[in-house]
Amino acid sequence: MSPLVHPPLGGITLRRTISLTAVASLATAALALAAPAGQAAPSASPSPNGVTVAHSCATPTQKNVMACKALHVTAGTPKSAHAESDLTAAAAPSGYGPTSLQAAYNLPSSSGGSGRTVAIVDAYDDPNAEADLAVYRSQYGLPACTTANGCFKKVNQTGGTGYPRGDSGWAEEISLDLDMVSAACPNCKILLVEASSATMTNLGTAVNTAVSLGAKYVSNSYGGSESSSDSTYDSSYFNHPGVAITVSSGDNGYGTEYPAASKYVTAVGGTSLNTSSTSRGWTDTVWSGAGSGCSSYDAKPTWQTDSGCAKRTVADVSAVADPNTGVAVYDSYRQATGWMVFGGSSASAPLIAATYALAGTPSSGSYPASFPYAHTSALYDVTSGSNGSCSGSYLCTGATGYDGPTGLGVPNGTAAFTG
Repeated sequence: MSPLVHPPLGGITLRRTISLTAVASLATAALALAAPAGQAAPSASPSPNGVTVAHSCATPTQKNVMACKALHVTAGTPKSAHAESDLTAAAAPSGYGPTSLQAAYNLPSSSGGSGRTVAIVDAYDDPNAEADLAVYRSQYGLPACTTANGCFKKVNQTGGTGYPRGDSGWAEEISLDLDMVSAACPNCKILLVEASSATMTNLGTAVNTAVSLGAKYVSNSYGGSESSSDSTYDSSYFNHPGVAITVSSGDNGYGTEYPAASKYVTAVGGTSLNTSSTSRGWTDTVWSGAGSGCSSYDAKPTWQTDSGCAKRTVADVSAVADPNTGVAVYDSYRQATGWMVFGGSSASAPLIAATYALAGTPSSGSYPASFPYAHTSALYDVTSGSNGSCSGSYLCTGATGYDGPTGLGVPNGTAAFTG
């Protein structure tokens, strides 16, 4: 099945054309730095009904080159602005912080994850990664996570310290990933593995390095078009029994991307997260930018039983990704200005990786992507919203039980992520 219609992303219109507002034009100009080889410069787009956002990473122009899935807010006020009740409005950055995210998904706020390492795999170098992480964690009263205290470690794709060249777009992605792991699992250790470039081969090598260094939870916030090479990538980079590997489902609405389509990973979709008067106190609806669909190449894993797709269906689970209800992130590399609000399935993938870490170490030989399918009652089902047109199918529309954009739902504690 191929994507047909891509609607506005939760009140955000993403276009590849010239912006109609001065704000978006300025944002685009600021982002028009030299793009990495094989990629076009990222763009910013306004919306009459929501915030203005920009893609952090360049759009791939070559086969098997990936783009990160971070969207940063360049204008407008997200609904999640000043969401942390434990901070004064003057001090609080806009966007959801740890207190809100832990409450929304019923995650343990001060326990769990101790001694467990979540790996973040991204391309290029963020020279300010550790310093920016320190600012975020200090702002929200989280324990320090530094190289000195053994909590934070940064390596290149082969495990060394000869880092690749810096890239401001991927640096934003790195900051988003580090901050979301910190928000969900403050006691987890963090391993940042930086690939030499955004090719699937280099990023896949970085995944293997993360696993070889002991990480049992590996987050990947990038994706690109499916290809006939995917089965080879599956066996070379993502078949790691006993390791929870999460991947962003995409930010362009209905349509399938790789490596989210790998049968060995947990594909993470996206929602719009808002407070509500329900007993939970929160509600998730389908974010219209969340990637979903039916893979053209990857076989269906045995734990998936939906009948509308003969091959691998995306996604498996989900979490907040709508920039209109975005998360707070601190990044200071190059054109960034410090505190920003981000969305995209780049936010949801590290949140779910950290939730796996809170749940405990996967058993040897297990495939953690299967765990939520055995514990559906431990997820909040997402039943409304759509990410495009696919003849009304569950592949693009929120539904009771399984649906494409949000999978089985969002975390209600950690039980769905245990073996």
